[in-house]
Amino acid sequence: MDIYNFVSLLGIFVLFGIAWLMSTDKRNINFRVIFWGLVLQFLFAIFVFVIPAGTKFFLYINDLVVEVLESASSGAKFLFGRLAIPPGTINESGESSLGFLLAFQVFPTIIFFSALMSILYFFKVMPMVIKGFSYVFTRLMRLSGAESLSAASNIFVGIESALTIKPHLNDMTRSELCTVLTVGMATVSSNVLAIYIFSLQNHFPTIAGHLISASILSAPAAVVISKIMMPEREAPKTLGMDISPHYEKENTFFEAIINGADSGLKLIVGIVALLIAVLGLVALFDLIIGGVGGEVNQLTGFNIDWSLKGLMGYIFYPFSIIIGIPVSDAYTISKIIGERTIVTEVISYQDLASVIEQGSLYESRSAVVATYALCGFAHLASMAIFVGGISALAIKRKAVIAGVGFRALIAATLACLVTACVAGLFYNNNSMILLK
Repeated sequence: MDIYNFVSLLGIFVLFGIAWLMSTDKRNINFRVIFWGLVLQFLFAIFVFVIPAGTKFFLYINDLVVEVLESASSGAKFLFGRLAIPPGTINESGESSLGFLLAFQVFPTIIFFSALMSILYFFKVMPMVIKGFSYVFTRLMRLSGAESLSAASNIFVGIESALTIKPHLNDMTRSELCTVLTVGMATVSSNVLAIYIFSLQNHFPTIAGHLISASILSAPAAVVISKIMMPEREAPKTLGMDISPHYEKENTFFEAIINGADSGLKLIVGIVALLIAVLGLVALFDLIIGGVGGEVNQLTGFNIDWSLKGLMGYIFYPFSIIIGIPVSDAYTISKIIGERTIVTEVISYQDLASVIEQGSLYESRSAVVATYALCGFAHLASMAIFVGGISALAIKRKAVIAGVGFRALIAATLACLVTACVAGLFYNNNSMILLK
């Protein structure tokens, strides 16, 4: 263990301490949740990073996901031709790629993965897997069945995970609802993983496996942070109960494909609209504040980066150090992690790919740990989506859900950083699952 592994280990407890300082009930912390949440994370990380069989399984999953992605791009290549060819590749006709084009190479795969997930639900594969994870969370951490099911669902899907606990939402306690929101924002859905994989795959060949690992690790981390920041004060109706996922099954196999594809298309429209609006507003902010800041720098002799990305970098710099990013790369990574809060993880992963390509990072460790820190919907736009979406399903609890939304966003951000700490703790320069 080198100094940075030790820093990552210490960082876990520093982040727990920050969560405790913001707790609504500092004397009523459920230490069983903390203990088993950490144990689950450590066991999984040891399996992936340390045990040879786990490492081989990790690489197998990574290669499998990459092959599935190649299949997913077949429809896009048929429709868009050279526009859909990934960078650095040539199609069967001998045509070369025109470069990385998000709209034509990545977004179509979202439709494919949405349809694939719908098929897995139709054949009851996903409900069985989700229920298995939920059982572990309920039994070990003594959570309510509803919040365990929500945590398990969010490992694989996004806002639609709320549908699996729809019958229970109106009866959930304030703490349970905070956990539901936190886990939702601290994890990512399978149908958007393609965006991150395509952004980084050329420079980070094992990115697919790491993203899956990060999403699994973040679920117990989110539960722990949520329960520290908002401990349970009431008696959950489904405490200790094993409940089955609620979902509306399609009548036929092809109906499942159609509905899944439609859901993917709606998701793409939402992502496009969000990116256009947010990136435009950020550019406007940089134009106004950057101009004023430039004058301040001239008057004071300071060299402050007044862009939104630069300002968020200053805020997240201490957190970059805490999670085990080497000092030489800390500010570069802090800007990328910080901007995720505003411009979403899609842009952050693309910026991470850019700094890797440019050789701006001095340590490969920085890219690996940052990948885990970014793997979550912990940003303002996502908070609005989750609060609005879940409120629509639980009208009676709308005020409570809105009231815990911002606290859940902070908890989700801390949970992603805890996941990064766990990855940093078990990072090994000699590991074959890192930057190949």
